[in-house]
Amino acid sequence: MYKFNNENELKNFISNNIISTTEATKILNCSRQYINQLVKENKLVPIKKINYITLFFKSDVEARVK
Repeated sequence: MYKFNNENELKNFISNNIISTTEATKILNCSRQYINQLVKENKLVPIKKINYITLFFKSDVEARVK
């Protein structure tokens, strides 16, 4: 569980650790369709889906590179 002492810590965490599908495609050097396939196959789990926006932990995406 994450704990933040103030709003700036939260903003910093989000800025450094939460990424969009577009950012994930750049890290993995792949298409949005491939990201969607990984999500569908539960190989990459989003932390939040809002309409057409999907957010991921950066560390989860980077783990797919290794």
